[in-house]
Amino acid sequence: MTVKAFDLVPAIERVSWTDKVKTVVECLESCGKHLYIGTRECVVIHYMLEEKQYLEGTTLFDSTKQNQKYLDIKKPITLLKALSALNRILLLSDGNLIVLNMFDLEVIPSMTKLKGVSYFCLNENPETNNPFSVEVCIAKRRQLLICHVTDDKIIQLRDVSVPETPAAMAMDGEFACIALSSKYVVVNTESGYAQDLFPYDSSTTTPLVKRITKEEFLLGGPSALGMFVTTAGISERPPLQWGENVISVAYSHPYIIVLSSDYLTVYSILDQQLKQRLTFHGGSCLDNFDGKMYVASSDIICALLPVPWEKQVQALLNDKKVTEALELAKYSNRAGLSKEQFRNVYRRIQQQAGFIEFSLLHFDEARELFHEGQLDVRELISLYPDLLPASSSFVRMNPPLHDIGNVSEMCSFESDAILSCRKFLLHYLESIRNSMDAAGAKIEIDTALLKLYTEMDYSALLSFLNTTDIGCQPKEGVEVLHRFQRYHALALFHLKLGENDLALSIWSKIISGEYSDPFYPGLGHFVEFLSKLSDHLLLWKYVDFVLERDQKLGVRIFIERPPSEISSERLRPDFIVEYLHRFPIALIKYLEYLVFDKKLEKEKFHTHLAVMYMDNVLQILKLPEPEQTYLNDARKKLQHLLHSSSLYRVQLLLGKATESNLHKECAILYGKLEEHEKALKILVHQLQDHDAAEDYCIRMSNGRDKKYRHRLFYALLSVYLDSTLEEQKREEMLPAAIQLLNSELAEFDISKVLQLIPSDWSVAILDQFLVRALRSSLHHRYCCRLRSALSRGENLQVKFSKIHIENTSVVMTEDRICAVCKHSFVEPAFARHSNAALTHPQCAKHLNSIDFQSKSQDLNPFTSDSSLS
Repeated sequence: MTVKAFDLVPAIERVSWTDKVKTVVECLESCGKHLYIGTRECVVIHYMLEEKQYLEGTTLFDSTKQNQKYLDIKKPITLLKALSALNRILLLSDGNLIVLNMFDLEVIPSMTKLKGVSYFCLNENPETNNPFSVEVCIAKRRQLLICHVTDDKIIQLRDVSVPETPAAMAMDGEFACIALSSKYVVVNTESGYAQDLFPYDSSTTTPLVKRITKEEFLLGGPSALGMFVTTAGISERPPLQWGENVISVAYSHPYIIVLSSDYLTVYSILDQQLKQRLTFHGGSCLDNFDGKMYVASSDIICALLPVPWEKQVQALLNDKKVTEALELAKYSNRAGLSKEQFRNVYRRIQQQAGFIEFSLLHFDEARELFHEGQLDVRELISLYPDLLPASSSFVRMNPPLHDIGNVSEMCSFESDAILSCRKFLLHYLESIRNSMDAAGAKIEIDTALLKLYTEMDYSALLSFLNTTDIGCQPKEGVEVLHRFQRYHALALFHLKLGENDLALSIWSKIISGEYSDPFYPGLGHFVEFLSKLSDHLLLWKYVDFVLERDQKLGVRIFIERPPSEISSERLRPDFIVEYLHRFPIALIKYLEYLVFDKKLEKEKFHTHLAVMYMDNVLQILKLPEPEQTYLNDARKKLQHLLHSSSLYRVQLLLGKATESNLHKECAILYGKLEEHEKALKILVHQLQDHDAAEDYCIRMSNGRDKKYRHRLFYALLSVYLDSTLEEQKREEMLPAAIQLLNSELAEFDISKVLQLIPSDWSVAILDQFLVRALRSSLHHRYCCRLRSALSRGENLQVKFSKIHIENTSVVMTEDRICAVCKHSFVEPAFARHSNAALTHPQCAKHLNSIDFQSKSQDLNPFTSDSSLS
């Protein structure tokens, strides 16, 4: 037994017919304040009951006998039914169906004609809603009579045959559920179809049929079970295990009340469990009369008063029976409450249940109940005194939702349980932070989250501080982060507060080792932040700090600036270059950025970078055993700059390169000075790199005309065939010269080449060159002739157009007007435009041709430019 659902209150302490004759109650009927009692002595007694409420919460009844009627049948009255709309009472005694007036209890003779009746019931769910008649099902021998009862007659509508005389029955709509001698059946009174339900032993089981809800009945089944059955012949609920000697049952949502010889037992229809048991000896009948329940013994009438469902729920919650309390609240009778009122009451119950589950450490259940009950999360945070912000004005709800002082006391100061509770709060706050449940509690939620993350999950703390909107209390946040030595998080928190200087100071201490924080990303993060910092004065405060530790990384402060950043004097390239002289690696990186990425065309930056490249090469060369890989990389950088840029001071670099015997670099620099012969001689004679010499000619002639390319290749050929060379050297140059002449990439002025070639060379040596030269010459000739023919054709078309235009006449009449000013022509001079429009010469001078053409609709495709006639 888990709940007090009903109070048993005496209504009539002694039922009496006369003072001399003992009265035994057989059946009851109630209609409003009227209570009708049918006795074994065949007497109908009418009482008026007044229910009185007292301040202490008790309820008492005041009963007054109104009338009584003795029927001369001298048999017990077994059934009473009041028809309040008709002011009539139906009663059954010894097979006679008798109709009485409700008030004077006089028999209505015209309606008292049915005999041999074994049972009758009212249709509690009639298909027709006639206020002047009541549908009744009457069991008479082996048939059911469906009748309409009016105030003066009983009208039989139809009859249905059944196998046996019914012992008990109830009706819902067109269906009647009846108890026969050994089984229950459901009969469709419209079609006459009867469906067997289940058998029972009448010697051990009292036949009971009770309508519970629409299209559902409760039946007394075998093995002391109460069976739920629908009109479709199926059971949708588990049975009730209600015990032996059941006399009567009643239904008051959500309870089934069972009367036995010594007890009234209350079961829940929701979970079929026993909820309450009341002692009541000698019970004879029990029923629910439109919300009022009465139970009778032989001469005593008691009322079963339902305890308000709110009190029942609170009692269950006090016993920590959360599931039963919620189920009772959800399915209880909500009379007198609007939907909104009930919703508010139910939410409070859910919140109370949530705290009970929380106190039992049932966190999943608590989370669901808090969420569904829309708990003010500050109620939960307040259980953790160290997490609620000191500035919070929150006061717990009154009356309170729980009796928990704080989590530590609730967990009896057990560290594991307290930790579990803190983890639960953390996950719950995470789940509701961006939901409606967090409305009005942002500061409390974010402050609690900050403290919990600091204590339990540093990684999550960093993610939390990187979100856009945080509402923590600044003072408490700084204090807790510093206490737990979460220095990187502390710096991020200062950033959220707009305190960049404090954040940078903390990070610099972590980098320098003054603070320890393994979660800090390191110098790269520091540089990344400075590269985006708009406070340039603060930025320069930490430039030296970074560059002294890593020049390559530090220079990114100046290189990776936001594209939309507003320029300032302290970030001008000249200022930065001047500052970086103490940091050569950083300076080179910055100059590379200016020259190659930003493509600034300033001679001093290009020259500075080239000089630093060259100095780097020279420093490597000075090493006792220079690393060849480093040297090659350094020279490639220098050569690339010398090739790609034309803004550096060539003479300055040429002097340094010549002094250091950097021949390839000298060749590039001579090329920049247009001293190609010197450059080629270096490549051919000093470097002996013929491929590089040929590449030089191609590269230096890119973007220039063909004559310039001819000149470069002619210069290279001249170097190969230099007559001033020694005989042996000339012979060594011969293969290179022939290879150049036969190269597909080389281009020459053939006439000049033929003059340069030594006269002692055979035709066989020049065979390939001469064939290619001849083909090239013929191709050039054909192209010239083709261009000439195309030009003549184009000229012919122009002449045709000119003749067509000149042969076109213009008729000038007095009604012709200027297309611009709309005035007539008073002089013979006029202007004719390409679209055939006529204007005054002065109008044509100031006319915007585009605007004019857009106005004119008469376009002539055969005319050309404007002309005056």
